[in-house]
Amino acid sequence: MQVLTSYLGDRWQAGDAAGAATLVNPTTEAPVATASTRGLDLGAALAHARTVGGPALRALTFAERGALLAAMSKAIHAERDALIEIGRINAGNTRGDAKFDVDGATGTLMYYAGLARELGERRTLLDGEALTLGRPGTRLQGQHVLLPREGVALHINAFNFPAWGLAEKAACALLAGMPVLAKPATATAWMTWHMVKVVVDAGILPPGALALLTGSVGDLLDHVQPADAIAFTGGAETGFAIRSHPRVLRAGVPVNIEADSLNATVLAPDAEDATVDAFLRHLHKEMTQKAGQKCTGTRRILVPHDLLGEVKEDLSRRLADTLVGDPADDAVHMGPLATAGQQKGAREGLAQLQTQADVVFQGEGPLVGVEPGRGYFQRPVLLQARDPHAPGPVHDVEVFGPVATLLPYDGTVEEAAALVRLGQGSLVGSLYGDDRAFLRDAILALGAHHGRLVVTDAKVADQALHPGLVMPHLTHGGPGRAGGGTELGGPRGLALYQQRVGVQGNGPLIAKLLDA
Repeated sequence: MQVLTSYLGDRWQAGDAAGAATLVNPTTEAPVATASTRGLDLGAALAHARTVGGPALRALTFAERGALLAAMSKAIHAERDALIEIGRINAGNTRGDAKFDVDGATGTLMYYAGLARELGERRTLLDGEALTLGRPGTRLQGQHVLLPREGVALHINAFNFPAWGLAEKAACALLAGMPVLAKPATATAWMTWHMVKVVVDAGILPPGALALLTGSVGDLLDHVQPADAIAFTGGAETGFAIRSHPRVLRAGVPVNIEADSLNATVLAPDAEDATVDAFLRHLHKEMTQKAGQKCTGTRRILVPHDLLGEVKEDLSRRLADTLVGDPADDAVHMGPLATAGQQKGAREGLAQLQTQADVVFQGEGPLVGVEPGRGYFQRPVLLQARDPHAPGPVHDVEVFGPVATLLPYDGTVEEAAALVRLGQGSLVGSLYGDDRAFLRDAILALGAHHGRLVVTDAKVADQALHPGLVMPHLTHGGPGRAGGGTELGGPRGLALYQQRVGVQGNGPLIAKLLDA
């Protein structure tokens, strides 16, 4: 049984075993690890990060911080096979799903290491051009500058991406010059713990730059200060609780939230064969990758009436060919959900969807290599809404599993937009079509309701990335029910961890001082 300790104040600390949570193998339901934070001094941990880690990071240039990220990426990549195995044991990942998580983590760290080299040997970023504050030719000018916040970046992450979740947030915060305290979801924290241990053992980061809280969040939020920043990924209710925490409100701590998202995929009526093939291929991946446990997974599928039969037949066939079972078996395409709670929630959500939608396809048959009655499995389910425009579960309930609902529509941008908007804001939407007018109008109609839109036509169909693949180059987040936050997006990902300040005075002098 692995004991997952916390790394606070530059030392590994174990919480009271009496308050420990038990992590399990979701395929067999066997206990695999324990984690506890009971009795740990979280206020002292934050103080250490602020007074030791913060100054050490701020003393480094962007290029030097980037070198740290590159070293982290290489150290974690060296443990790739061990991390993939942990993903199988603790999260029910197939090898492909675990690779997706781990490689996403190392790739994101390396991307930000490259950005750091571009930012170079400086410690501040200019935000725009210098502004003349008086008559033309005067030396009186103003310049907006971005400086690192002098607190701690608190990262509270979701269960589904224990590697990528840590890396994407930490890369931005560390590059901005803020120390990090990462709190992974307890149920799948083993992978995060192993990653942090690898980084710590390699001595990559300055003292105080990285802390790990493995287990309950405890009274962590009671100790936040105005210079801190919080980034959260998870359920909307938990996000609301964090955002409305009395101490967070009183201190004015900025909070970035990535929450629920009923992402939609739209097939245009004119789509060419190559485009339709990419649409179906990507839908299958979005429904089954990570057993559908992705915040970017497709939940609603908009299909023109005259293409509905073809889509139902092809997608059902692909889902029927998806082997579900023990992820240790190389033939298996999809493993279990991560926890008993996730399985229960998926089943309850599916029952709600069925009050508005009929089942088109439901996986059946024995699970590969699994003892009968064991494991937190949910087979793929495809539904079709009886009335696509009706308010209710189809547009309100996110089933966090391999479940999606078909929404037939008349093939116009107007009706597609009306249906997509019922989701109340999404992380990602995707458009598949070849009519330029349709795609242009759809982008304009849907853009403000999404953090990201993926557009696929026949010319890029064979190389297009599926919409659930989050790239560090573009922003990740979304409006409304998606949380209203944003992460990544190249240098935009640093914004949460920086303070914008307007400096005014002798313009040439200010320019020299800021360039020093």
